[in-house]
Amino acid sequence: MRTLRLGYVPLIDAAPLIVAHELGFAAEEGLAFDLVRLGAWAQARDMLGAGMIDAAHMLVPMPVGQALGLGPALPAMDLVMFLSHGGQAVAVNRVLEERLRAAGHGFAFDDARAAGLALRAAVTGRLRVGVPFHLSTQSELVRHWLTGCGFAPAELDLVTVPPPMMADAIARGDVDAFCVGEPWASFAVERGLAALLLPGTAIWAAPPEKGLVLLHDFAETRPAETGALMRAIWRAGRWMDDPDHRGTAAEILSRAAYLDLPPELAERGLTGRLTISAGGDIRQAPGFIAFNAGGASFPWKSLGALFAQRIAGRHGLDPQAAMDRATPRFRTDLYRRHLRPAGAPLPGASQRVEGALPEDRLVAAERGGMILRADRFFDGFTFDPLGPASAN
Repeated sequence: MRTLRLGYVPLIDAAPLIVAHELGFAAEEGLAFDLVRLGAWAQARDMLGAGMIDAAHMLVPMPVGQALGLGPALPAMDLVMFLSHGGQAVAVNRVLEERLRAAGHGFAFDDARAAGLALRAAVTGRLRVGVPFHLSTQSELVRHWLTGCGFAPAELDLVTVPPPMMADAIARGDVDAFCVGEPWASFAVERGLAALLLPGTAIWAAPPEKGLVLLHDFAETRPAETGALMRAIWRAGRWMDDPDHRGTAAEILSRAAYLDLPPELAERGLTGRLTISAGGDIRQAPGFIAFNAGGASFPWKSLGALFAQRIAGRHGLDPQAAMDRATPRFRTDLYRRHLRPAGAPLPGASQRVEGALPEDRLVAAERGGMILRADRFFDGFTFDPLGPASAN
């Protein structure tokens, strides 16, 4: 049995790695996982680059930034599969919560435009928003949503805060709001520090959140271990997508070695039944997080292109050159090669128009058909990797 060291940051979307280890999916593939809990996303990147871990649970835009030369000089990194879509929540501090309620906002939790416009009316001066890393899906969600609801980019300060420290940041007044993966938004609510305003899926129905990232040389020169790793994690994600398994998963994740929190906090995000305020208000967020369902683990090259174009625009880089550098890092070829034997549904293409599905849709696959998750943006934005982005 071969041992692989895997780095993860304590979030519910690390579940495929942890479940694969705890429930024997890794062992069935001939692997043992040495799971290394990390405190920040830069640590995951740097330890992977230095060869201190073999693979990392990583924010999807991070390997894009590396491909564009926006991180430290490290070996090339490949994203071989997504680990999750969704799982993020936007929260505001108690002052903003009171202003929003006083103005009649009902925290409906499903209307991103109404929430954004209400927030625009409630904020005076600049809005400081905590995100887990400057290259993160949360950063992209916040920018897209708030600028689409009337905030000028110059009115937004995005502050990097490691996920487990987000509640402390809002308690100290370092940020007025935040967007973070569960369970850390619920943790802030439980401490009476914040109220949840929206799930990330209200802004973008299928935001790719974390990926399994390996060094390019590892993926190319150690195909047997790469394939075994991907299959173990894919099978764990498939197990996780059964709603009847989410309670067990919450118990596993909550153990001291992993999240070290009450199981009920982890279960909120896993089930999409979220307590949004200190008063105990509850909202349902169907499809709050997905692991494999709806093609969630397939690493679409068009998503790499979308993130590359957005990041390039903010850093004065040529967008087309950025897309050309980033998309090869999204390894649809390895996904097909290593997961085809496991029976994973495989779409017929590796790129698509992002944001074009207002509802789940049956599409052609290598074998028959497969369901793809709805991926609509709240404002109708679409992105065609072969043409200009458009706001419809």
